Amino acid sequence: MAELLAPAGNVESLDAAIGEGADAVYLGLKTFNARLRSSNFSFREFEGAVSSLHKKGKKIYVTVNTVCEERETERLYRFLAYLNRVGPDGLIVQDYGVIRMCQEFFPNLALHASTQMNVESAAAVNLLGKEGFKRAVLARELGLEEIKEIKAKTNVELEVFAHGALCVSESGLCLFSSFLGGKSANRGMCAQACRRLYTTESGGGNFSGYYFSPCDLQLIDKIPDLVEAGVESFKIEGRMKSADYVGSVVAAYRYVLDHWQENKKEAVAAAKRILATDFARSKTSYWYNFKSVQEGVEKAGAEILNPNQAGGTGIYLGKISSTKAAPDELKEAAKAAAEKSGGQKDFRVQLALIKGGSYSPDPGDSIRIHKKNDAGRASHKVKHSEYDDQGRLWIDVPAGFGEGDEVYLLQTKSMSKRYQRVLPNDLGPFNHQPRDELLPVMDLTPVQKKELDYFPEGLYVQVSSIADVFAAQALNPVRLILELNSETLSDLLGKKTVLPFSKKQTVLSLDPFCPQGIEEKQIEQIGALTEMGYGVFVANNLAQVSVLRQKGAKAIAGPYLYTFNRWAVSWLENQNIGAFISPYENSKKNLEGVFEPKLRDRVLLPIYAYPALFRMRFKLPKDYDFTYFSDKEEVNFKVNSTVDGSFVMPEAPFSIADKTGSLKSEGFRRFLVDFSKTKVGRQEVKAVQQSLARQQPLEGVSRFNWKEGFYSISPEEYRAKFDASSEPAFRSGKGRKPQGAASASKPRGKTQGRASGKRRK
Repeated sequence: MAELLAPAGNVESLDAAIGEGADAVYLGLKTFNARLRSSNFSFREFEGAVSSLHKKGKKIYVTVNTVCEERETERLYRFLAYLNRVGPDGLIVQDYGVIRMCQEFFPNLALHASTQMNVESAAAVNLLGKEGFKRAVLARELGLEEIKEIKAKTNVELEVFAHGALCVSESGLCLFSSFLGGKSANRGMCAQACRRLYTTESGGGNFSGYYFSPCDLQLIDKIPDLVEAGVESFKIEGRMKSADYVGSVVAAYRYVLDHWQENKKEAVAAAKRILATDFARSKTSYWYNFKSVQEGVEKAGAEILNPNQAGGTGIYLGKISSTKAAPDELKEAAKAAAEKSGGQKDFRVQLALIKGGSYSPDPGDSIRIHKKNDAGRASHKVKHSEYDDQGRLWIDVPAGFGEGDEVYLLQTKSMSKRYQRVLPNDLGPFNHQPRDELLPVMDLTPVQKKELDYFPEGLYVQVSSIADVFAAQALNPVRLILELNSETLSDLLGKKTVLPFSKKQTVLSLDPFCPQGIEEKQIEQIGALTEMGYGVFVANNLAQVSVLRQKGAKAIAGPYLYTFNRWAVSWLENQNIGAFISPYENSKKNLEGVFEPKLRDRVLLPIYAYPALFRMRFKLPKDYDFTYFSDKEEVNFKVNSTVDGSFVMPEAPFSIADKTGSLKSEGFRRFLVDFSKTKVGRQEVKAVQQSLARQQPLEGVSRFNWKEGFYSISPEEYRAKFDASSEPAFRSGKGRKPQGAASASKPRGKTQGRASGKRRK
């Protein structure tokens, strides 16, 4: 029977999920998970949950679904060792380094590929199956027929999202939040750039809208079809949602799974009535109603996007207009409740006056508060209300929120239920903690003689069109990287244009999103291109790694096969990959930590690019008649809608072209100028040439995360900073934790051993 998998962002949501009949829950601890802003579980709470759920015959999965920097690998190793001792039913992972460590040290931990790993085809699923994965969480941008086809071609368990919030960008490929200030979605710090209000110029006027804020997914009526297709697990999104929300959604999907075979139409109708209290965004079935991939590309944008839909969840209640201290008895009650749930320190509350809505929340209602600068949000159940001398209603809210922050209603008291507690009353016996194990040193494979003949030193230039191939000549690159898209594929396969670069001088770059609907066609195209003499490709998806290996072609790991630590590099080495393009999000310090000087011949470093911040598997709706848009900081972006999908990029490029001299002295000798998704102009080429020659910075460019790295902060420190200021620095990157400070590891000194770059068999 198919599994119903529910989110547990906190103890109350865990109770609601199990109380309404979930077969399993997924949750995060205080680190290495993609929802750092949810409450998450303390170690004792987690261990108590494992014990209780296993006694009930339920399963529990832990999210370890963020990328990990080199400085964090020892802390990651200790965390995995801790999980190995406690024994959850599976780990939901994104980073290849986690795979590599588990293969080497913790083979008993069951691995599930996170949707952040960007898995959407049978080739990718089967590669992971051979690497020991039990389950793959498929990308949310797939249709029913694609899922059926994947299931028919694999024995790996499939998990699909059935309900909840969607990302506008293809999963695992969003760089927007990271570009704005290092708050990377791949690190659990997403600032939800897609939910923001943007301004465009169109028809001679300025217009504002939530142009990239997607509707919420609801597949309640598709569950019978997906069960018949063989899907093993149905996942509800919502680790940052209230317990009431989790309970009502689980109840609806539980009912359909239990009763659809009796009467499908009545079961779905009854479930939809249960979901009527879901005060979330408007709903969409996204890709599930299209008859072909092309129909989806043409129409999915209109299905998922609504510029008039605010980014918040729930019914708008207004904004906080003033705050004041909470009564002492309320503070004491909040403290007692926090201690009872496991000793959480974050129990501070205050009173807030809310204005602008048409409903006044009562004690027992669940609300959600959004900081006005998008720095954070929190769900909260109102416990106290009081009227002042002017007849104004004040309610309790968590500390850290203030004037101008928006408030939404999630559930009313009348909808709330009380659920039996899942955790044991006494958490004292659960006292495991990560220990001080020392991570063995990872030695990557030294570069062998002639191993990288296909990867010479010098300047590489990447373009997206045939016309730009000729423009790229002016930079005199040692290799041209040509993006494969509808236009360039047609030209290459049809032999329409004689290019100024030989096939040996040309590297072909594959798109990072490789859905099942085009997999067979892409395999045929790669086969035809290799037969024509193209022998080197940039792989950006695990499916492509598998296909290129079968075709005997050389694969360079692209920037979307994330290599933020040497354990991830080692895992890709085991896939016969020896050259790597650094991720666009990477920092200088982390890059140097991953690749020692003797290994830097393996690295191609982007020094100039317009990184795709959103990548969408659809054309934008027809009424999106704009190219440029700006945010409230008046920073400009551009959008490119094509037959291959849509892409949002910064108007100003990222550039460290002026740093190449010092980088060469440090052992980096391969540099990438990436003009992908943009037209190459003579003046721009000249400016890049001058920056390279004179080692002078270009004006008006971004350094992305090159200097300051990720905004990296522990959940406890994040909450302290969040409480201290309602206006934490965002775009400037102020307040970022110094590189290395988040690591729990001590100086390594003597180690317990060394791990070879190749996996032990």
